[in-house]
Amino acid sequence: MARRWRRGLGRRFDLKRSLFLVPNLVTLSSIFCGFYSMLVSARATSEDDYYRAALLIIFAMFFDTLDGRLARMTKTQSAFGLQLDSLADVVSFGAAPALLVYEWTLARLGLLGLGGAFAFTACGAIRLARFNVLSMNAQGAPTKPSKHMVGLPIPGAAGLLVSIVVANHAVQGALGGGRYAELMLGVTLTLAVLMVSTVPFRTFKDLKLDLRTLLLVAFVVGSSAVISSKLRPAFVLVWLIGAYILVGICEGIWGFSKRLRARGLGRDSTPPPGGPASP
Repeated sequence: MARRWRRGLGRRFDLKRSLFLVPNLVTLSSIFCGFYSMLVSARATSEDDYYRAALLIIFAMFFDTLDGRLARMTKTQSAFGLQLDSLADVVSFGAAPALLVYEWTLARLGLLGLGGAFAFTACGAIRLARFNVLSMNAQGAPTKPSKHMVGLPIPGAAGLLVSIVVANHAVQGALGGGRYAELMLGVTLTLAVLMVSTVPFRTFKDLKLDLRTLLLVAFVVGSSAVISSKLRPAFVLVWLIGAYILVGICEGIWGFSKRLRARGLGRDSTPPPGGPASP
């Protein structure tokens, strides 16, 4: 009888179905980190509390990266996982960093600071909704990721805000004063606009081990070493994320100018309605 019970248990246990739980549990861990960060931000009384809230968002980023890799490794990508991941991003990289930066410095600006924090959250939600639409086929299944993403990814936007808070802790709160509140509002609004823009940002999924990649790695390592030695190691993350955003903006401007030139050349090469003019 015991043998028969074990056979029935083996038939009931489906490894394939159980693997679907693994990436989703990791996604829920990201939501927990974002939720806990909001609690810490709301009760913060010192720079150390804001630093703790920022670290929790960094942990959420780790889980957000891990769940996608686990889903691809176990071949358990699904429309449900895509939607859950986007909902997690709204909490962990939309609401949590917005509340953090509001409590940290934007609250000094009153309704203007509140509007800036809400704009970041709202634009993050819009960006994720657009991403979901572009990432699904007609049947609702996830499509193959492309080499570029339309608009600044919300983890990148949140990462810049969080890295500034971490750098502020490294300089004993020198960046959290009221004189930088307007600057932080400008940064927050700029990130919000970039998230809902059509600027293409690289995903680096097409990187290959060639000379170009080696030069990129050398530049990243070298510049990070300079920033670390001249300022503080905590500013390296601000530099890296800021450089990524600047590269995306420059590529977007370059691509837009190329399209304008192509349209101008197309109009110039079009013959007039009556055919070519007589000499």
